[in-house]
Amino acid sequence: MLAKIKSFLNGDEAAPEAAADETDGMAAAAVAVLVEAALLDGDFDQRERDAIVGILVDRFGISADDAGPLIDVSVSQHKDANRVYAATRQIRDTFSDAERIDMMEMLWEVAYADGILHDYEANLVRRVAGLLYVRDRDSGMARKRVLERLGLDITE
Repeated sequence: MLAKIKSFLNGDEAAPEAAADETDGMAAAAVAVLVEAALLDGDFDQRERDAIVGILVDRFGISADDAGPLIDVSVSQHKDANRVYAATRQIRDTFSDAERIDMMEMLWEVAYADGILHDYEANLVRRVAGLLYVRDRDSGMARKRVLERLGLDITE
């Protein structure tokens, strides 16, 4: 499984659909988008990394030991702008409606991992919501759940 995910993240496979197991493609697509969100503010700190590791462990069943190298590969490939579009297409095509809303929750969790929502992060989350066909209301509710879970009181 990890080899397939790393292969996609490195750009060796044309699309994540080529992964033998659908979960591989889903995890590869998710980690690509999550790392992109973490890198947008120019400071990929340990809190954001821990949030991504937690998501990979909890939602995709990847061990914490295996999550680190996947994140590292994704970080090294982050300058490829097409990767985000390929990843969101994979998510849109393979995730159910509820799973796409969960993906938005994952993105909000990474965006707020450092306690601050930067403009670039907010912009990416809005763009991804549109690319995933997630309604603004559903993305907003996902954001509220994350804020409550993280114990953040953000009034904007």
